[in-house]
Amino acid sequence: MEQKIPYKIYLEESDIPRQWYNMRADMKNKPAPLLNPGTLQPLSAEELAPVFCEELVQQELDDTTPYIDIPEEILGFYKMYRPSPLMRAYRLEEALGTPAKIYYKFEGNNTSGSHKLNSAIAQAYYAKKQGLMGVTTETGAGQWGTALSMACAYFGLDCKVYMVKVSYEQKPFRREVMRTYGASVTPSPSDTTNVGQKILAEHPNTTGSLGCAISEAVEVATTNEGYRYVLGSVLSQVVLHQSVIGLETKAAFDKIGQKPDIIIGCAGGGSNLGGLIAPFMGQKLRDEADYRIVAVEPASCPSFTRGRYAYDFCDTGMICPLAKMYTLGSSFIPSPNHAGGLRFHGMSTILSQLYDDKLMEAVAVEQTSVFDAATQFARIEGILPAPESSHAIRVAIDEALKCKETGEDKTILFGLTGTGYFDMVAYEKYNDGVMDDYIPTDEDLAPGFAALPKV
Repeated sequence: MEQKIPYKIYLEESDIPRQWYNMRADMKNKPAPLLNPGTLQPLSAEELAPVFCEELVQQELDDTTPYIDIPEEILGFYKMYRPSPLMRAYRLEEALGTPAKIYYKFEGNNTSGSHKLNSAIAQAYYAKKQGLMGVTTETGAGQWGTALSMACAYFGLDCKVYMVKVSYEQKPFRREVMRTYGASVTPSPSDTTNVGQKILAEHPNTTGSLGCAISEAVEVATTNEGYRYVLGSVLSQVVLHQSVIGLETKAAFDKIGQKPDIIIGCAGGGSNLGGLIAPFMGQKLRDEADYRIVAVEPASCPSFTRGRYAYDFCDTGMICPLAKMYTLGSSFIPSPNHAGGLRFHGMSTILSQLYDDKLMEAVAVEQTSVFDAATQFARIEGILPAPESSHAIRVAIDEALKCKETGEDKTILFGLTGTGYFDMVAYEKYNDGVMDDYIPTDEDLAPGFAALPKV
């Protein structure tokens, strides 16, 4: 008879990881390097220094060191909300009538409401340590901007946020949380930057994209002394910081003598998925264990499932480095009816390489189906999930129902990356029956692919 496992598997404060895990160290095929768009040569630390903080540049370029110490100041901040609980979804299992065991790692138990704080506090710390005045960034649905504004307030840094215009308009309360923590928030594209003015001239009615917002934030960082640019996803340094999620998750599974068979995470740029899978993928890379790993993306922004694996700009204004990733093209702008985040045109270079090496798989889901799952989960498990997290919930439920059909007793793990309390406009559209599923056609995607750099 199976030993009863608690609803919440808690770790002790002493179990918070003291090192980040760098998956790249164990990858046989390393992610392709970032390229200088002018020379098409790998970027050096000197070339990245005007954009990123010095120590973050070293983390970005390091693909050989497996473990990197977490500074005591960052650990001290982590202790305010970490370790986060691993939850057993007994009520959901019962409602589905599945023999599967369902677990989720809950990252919404901090004031920012999402996993983004794990990297925001690290990046703000390194900016403060370097003696900078402030940082600039972009945000889509707003979780990253919220987390960074908190981190900057903690370290006394100025924070300039460029928020995707459609989210700025649809999520006013998320915007106001950022302002409450002292950040300035500008809808992007804006007329306050050269690149923003150029984008508006070419696309006057655009609702914006993360690519647009990145261009503006980078321009401001590189033209104002004492500022650097920070990013909440995609970059290897961010995946590194988010590895605390997976390291804690694995420690919790070890504590109860279990291991997941299937690991599921939502995928926009790749930070939470990369963090969740990090130690498990490490085992897989070292041939110590095997897991089925599933990335879930929105059908309206299908970078993995319909994108090209190629070098591309990370931003719409084409001023950032070139990254080899699964991409829809830097000019791709998701439909404004796309309710959640997960709207970046490309994917992390780390996850792109792992996906291309067939070490993980990907699936795209439609948003009404995602909100079906979100509502079901909220009513059963009592947590209102963020739209982004709900992509993972959708596929976790689907996998559990497959187990019901086959009678397989699999252990399913998914990442619950945050709460949805600032996403009520999206829930309102779903509840009113006016949410629809826009899926880009091949013709819609063609211009982005045609504009890919010739590398």
